[in-house]
Amino acid sequence: MAFGGEVSDPQRERFSLLVLDPGEIYFEDFGVFYYPHGLPEEEAIRRKTRGRIKMCSKSIVFDPQDVMLPMLKFPLRSCSVIEKWQGPVTSRIDAMGNVIMIESSQVYQMKEGNVLAPYVFKKKKEKYLFSLNFVTIEDVLPQMQQLLRASTLTAADQNSMIAAIVQSRQARVPFNTSWLETLYEKIVVEMVGDKIDPLVVNPGRIMVTSSRLYFQPFNNIDPYPVLKIKLSDIKRIVKRRFLLRQVGVEIFCSEDGLKSDLFLTLKDQVSRDQLYDSIVYQPEVSLAETGQENATLRWQSGVMSNFDYLMYLNNMADRSFNDLTQYPVFPWVIADYTSVSLDLSRPETYRDLSKPIGALNPERLHRTLARYHDMPEPKFMYGSHYSTPGYVVYYLVRVAPEYMLCLQNGRFDQPDRMFLSIKETWKNVLTGASDVKELIPEFYQTSGTFLMNDQHLKLGTKQDGVKVEDVELPPWAADADNFVQKCREALESDYVSSHLHEWIDLIFGYKQRGEASENAYNVFYHLTYEGAVDLESIADPNERLALEAQIMEFGQTPKQLFHSPHPQRFKPNPATDSAVTAVKGRTESPVPDTAAPGANVTTKSCCLAPLWEGTDDLTPVYEHKLHKDTVTSVRLSPTGKTIFSVSQDSLMKMYSLEEQRQQRSISLSNMALSSCQVMSDSKTLIIGSWDNNVYVYSVEYGHILDTVLAHDDAVSCIQYHDGLLVSASWDSTVKLWECKIGGGAKKQQLQLLAELDHDSGVVCVCMDAENTCVASGTEDGTLYIWSVESQYVLSRHTLHTGSIHAVSFSPEGQRVLTCGADHYLRVLDVTTGTEVCAKDLEESLRCMFWDGETVIVGGESGNILVWDLVNLQPIARVHGHASAVTCVDVSEDGRTIVTGGEDRKVCLWKLS
Repeated sequence: MAFGGEVSDPQRERFSLLVLDPGEIYFEDFGVFYYPHGLPEEEAIRRKTRGRIKMCSKSIVFDPQDVMLPMLKFPLRSCSVIEKWQGPVTSRIDAMGNVIMIESSQVYQMKEGNVLAPYVFKKKKEKYLFSLNFVTIEDVLPQMQQLLRASTLTAADQNSMIAAIVQSRQARVPFNTSWLETLYEKIVVEMVGDKIDPLVVNPGRIMVTSSRLYFQPFNNIDPYPVLKIKLSDIKRIVKRRFLLRQVGVEIFCSEDGLKSDLFLTLKDQVSRDQLYDSIVYQPEVSLAETGQENATLRWQSGVMSNFDYLMYLNNMADRSFNDLTQYPVFPWVIADYTSVSLDLSRPETYRDLSKPIGALNPERLHRTLARYHDMPEPKFMYGSHYSTPGYVVYYLVRVAPEYMLCLQNGRFDQPDRMFLSIKETWKNVLTGASDVKELIPEFYQTSGTFLMNDQHLKLGTKQDGVKVEDVELPPWAADADNFVQKCREALESDYVSSHLHEWIDLIFGYKQRGEASENAYNVFYHLTYEGAVDLESIADPNERLALEAQIMEFGQTPKQLFHSPHPQRFKPNPATDSAVTAVKGRTESPVPDTAAPGANVTTKSCCLAPLWEGTDDLTPVYEHKLHKDTVTSVRLSPTGKTIFSVSQDSLMKMYSLEEQRQQRSISLSNMALSSCQVMSDSKTLIIGSWDNNVYVYSVEYGHILDTVLAHDDAVSCIQYHDGLLVSASWDSTVKLWECKIGGGAKKQQLQLLAELDHDSGVVCVCMDAENTCVASGTEDGTLYIWSVESQYVLSRHTLHTGSIHAVSFSPEGQRVLTCGADHYLRVLDVTTGTEVCAKDLEESLRCMFWDGETVIVGGESGNILVWDLVNLQPIARVHGHASAVTCVDVSEDGRTIVTGGEDRKVCLWKLS
């Protein structure tokens, strides 16, 4: 995945920044001849070697032109002298006086024969002669001697001196404007920054123009002198933290690319934000939809796979393939590595995702907690971490050996400690005293090459005499590719899908910190957490260096994304074989005319999306100004033959679609009517009014059956379902009523069951399909979820900045959708209270109908907006009214829609 292109290439230049220490800077190189010291001059001349000498911040590297010869690396701390060599007067080697002598007690021999292998460490004080070919010694020697002096200081002071040298050199190197692609580009901003790759920092100049982003490194390590990215090619740009500082920007030129095209860091957050803004505000930049607004909903609904959702969370939590201290983290999900066949239907096959790795073994956990309770503050349960640079290169050494050599000072790990066996690695994370590592994405989406020693690396021989080659796979895996495939199948299984939210709580969620983390046995070393230390405020360079070293050694805990329990994924549709299935809303057959009184007339489920495709030019088949004021509620009869509407003109209208005429116009009150419900037999209506009353009206007998003084202020909304009536009011209450309404002229009674108090006026209300929960939205933007049985508030959420105009449960009752005056649609998971989707539709939203996936929204502009909330894509935009659409209703099959508006019109729409 991230290291797919890191295999050895015989044609590629041997020298790379990975032969340096992590974070070491390469300045420049010079053409030289190397002469062996201590030989007769004629012999030294005969054995001279042409190559290039690389001047770096903490070492000098000689790269011979002949790749069969090893590169020589001279750590500056091992060098005692770097000076001009004074040879005999007749010396042919020193004829131009251009020879540098390096005296070093240690030299690393690397990549002999261009073969990746552990370095050979030659510990012997010797002298090495290099004659400069095309520059004078005065151009080179003072810089080397300055770096040598820096190496004699403490590590912190050495870094400070190197930083000063770097800054001085950078000030003398301007951006070469001849590399600009066109003469017409306008320079927007120019600054100095670092290009980040795993374990590598390469400084350079950054320039943003009106059409391109340029990075010009201060050295010649790259095959191109300037990296150029068209602004029009940039699809995503993300602010990143780097070494616990908010100074990074990562740029992607592919909408679904996992590895970025460029990772840059700046000197501070202000500079980072300036660069970010300079890019995103250019007209040429057109960023792709990231899916951030509804990723949780898409995953919850089965549209997004578990793998893709975990990658999304890693990205949101600042995890990057370019930063090994923040490499994406994935869970172990399989616990069976001994069986001949893998049975994904058995729960015992899987790891307990509700516990961190360190808590899976009770015996080890007992020892951990005993040590934890005796520990002084700041306490931690695990001295190691589940994701560190060392663990990443441990897994990937066979495809990215240079990274392990870089991280471990030119050595592979001890053969018996290498990544040898899946089974043994799993056993060690369960029983090892300090091994709590999780997995990386490559276990779930690669060809499995990282498990194979295809490069024939010399990884050593174990104590039992067996050479380290390929990783030993479980018996149930036919080969490496099959192993990864089965890991992916396990990751996408029903069991993992229903438990993955528990692991998310540990790594990205509310169990990451605080009391919840302690209760979950999930406490790590305090410096791994974001915000634990402000490196900018640390004046002591030694302390700062120590902290940076700890970050590199122990890794970093992901940014905390959730502060409440993460929603659970819905179960996949059993009729679908795919591992990734969309959970469709339940489709109910239309209620027949003979349905029993009290049948469901308010919760409908249909598949709306296909019906609305290509309907932007849809026109109503019927529209009439039936009222003299704003239409507040419209309802289709269950048969679809009649439209009932109420209005602020205090009238209830009944219109026959078969006869194409108004059948009835009734004045029920001297004040506005706000809402209307139609019983399943079409013979009875329940109507709410601004006069504080709820009316029960018989269509069959043509008169009011019952009038109930329901509230102390206007009734704003009512809903009836299966014998339960819910009424909402501006008096800040919602009331539950027992309601048994049938045909006939007998006076009916509404018996009050409960009164639910709010902090402000209630605008809208909705019940779930099982009559177990009530959702209410208030004028101050607060959503309340109530239990019908206990009559207590289950949760309250400030979702909108203005009034909530409409609220609706999904068919299965696990989510609530709200729309409001602040232009937003928001989806909330009922169980956890997590907002799983939010979308700004750029106009006040007055009403809606939702089938659990697709929503029909009435807007302030008079438009009817149809959106797929799972994929967060617009489906249709139809102009329906001259002013705000205030109410909407949809038939059982989804093909008939009726709307009402402030323009006093009632419109009927038909979908083919």
